[in-house]
Parts: sequence; structure tokens; C-alpha cells
Amino acid sequence: MSGLLAGKRLLVTGVITDASIAFSVAKLAQENGAQVVLTGYGRLSLVERIARRLPEPAPVIELDVANAEHLAGLADKVREHVDGLDGVVHSIGFAPQSCLGGGFLDAPWEDVATALHVSTYSYKSLAMAALPLMQPGGAVVGLTFDATKAWPVYDWMGVAKAGLESASRYLAMHLGKQGIRSNLVAAGPLRTIAAKSIPGFEQFEDAWAERAPLGWSLTDQEPAARACLALMSDWFPATTGEIVHVDGGYHAIGA
Repeated sequence: MSGLLAGKRLLVTGVITDASIAFSVAKLAQENGAQVVLTGYGRLSLVERIARRLPEPAPVIELDVANAEHLAGLADKVREHVDGLDGVVHSIGFAPQSCLGGGFLDAPWEDVATALHVSTYSYKSLAMAALPLMQPGGAVVGLTFDATKAWPVYDWMGVAKAGLESASRYLAMHLGKQGIRSNLVAAGPLRTIAAKSIPGFEQFEDAWAERAPLGWSLTDQEPAARACLALMSDWFPATTGEIVHVDGGYHAIGA
């Protein structure tokens, strides 16, 4: 076995289709020597079908990150496939339609609470559910979309991502004493299922096409996936609480 992640055991959430960032993470992880376990929610048969498209079919565990029983039983279910975890990928986000597309001022608290629970609080919840399986040197990596700015149509998901970025820093502080890192990858816009649910998403596409210094492909998930793998590897042993931008350099350019 060889590769950047040789011998690593990873839990990857958020695989919905083979166009998702999480699928690219799982695929590249296997190609680089890792054992991968996936989680799915809802249409589990769909995730299982997608899992069979990986270089090696990966086991799929049902996980609703808003379900306390699922979280409490996660470690035992993972142990059925691997004897521990070296890395966890949080690729989960959801907001009701009222929270996106320009409805910021009108979205009710009940919908905002759902967005924050699934997209923000779940980062901590997932990390704690997996913690009994992890040893010093382990890593938790999440996916964000630059929350330092207010984006058109992103609305409460932008707020949720800002919370996610803060939660990662606090997780880095609290888990650092156990030798576990927490970092995020801020990817540019990609044509995933999640993106298609955002009304007006084409505004992001146009902006990146015009301004990203390195250019930007809306259909290439591999750059973001590679960053996730690097952060879970042994090559970043002293990096935690960080946000790595994988956006063609867009974030560094002024208006």
C-alpha cells in the first residue's frame, strides 16, 4: 500500500452523487492508500449505488447528523468496518428554501434553526461522535464557502458557514490537547446538487469566471478534494484552525 494516505482510515460524509466533492475525496483517498467508510442520509440506496463507483466499493452507514441516536451509535457502526479513524470529512449542509435566494429578511426562525443545526452545529456533533475512534494525529476537515463576505442569494447559508468557520476554530482549540486537528477547505462554486438548490447560483459562476486569477472550473471537484486529503495527511501535523482557500485565488482579489 502506498500513497499520501497509506494506512489511513477515513469517514466521509455527504456523498450524494459522483459530482459531489465528497465523492472526489473518497475516490482520491482510496487511490492514495486509505480505507474509506461513507455515511448517507435519506435515499441510502442511492448512496450505496454511488459507493460502488469508487475504485473499491465502500461501506455506507446511515447517519442523520440531527439525530442524537444516529450520532450516539456512529462509533459502533464504524467499528464494524474499521478499527479506528484517522480522518473525518464533514461535507454536510442544508437550508430550507426560505433561507436562500434573497429571503434573508423573511426566513422564519424555525427554518434558520434547521440550517444552523445541519450546516453548523453538526460539525461539532460529528467530530464528537467520531472522537472515541480517533488517536493523536487525527484530523477533522470540513467544507465551507468563504463566509467573510455577504453573497447574493446565499443568505442564511452564509451565516451558517460563518458559524461553521468559527466552530472549526473552537474545535481546534478544544481537541488540540488530544492531538486532533480541525481545518476547513473554502472551495469556489461548483455545480453540485447543493449548488443547484440555490436560486440565482449562476451569479457565482459568472463572478468566478471573470475574476479568479488562476481561472476556475465549475465542474472539477478534484482541487478541493486534494486539499481535504492534504489536511488529513501527515504533511500538516501542526496546522489546525485554518481555512485553506481552493478557489482559483478569487478571495484575494478586490472588487
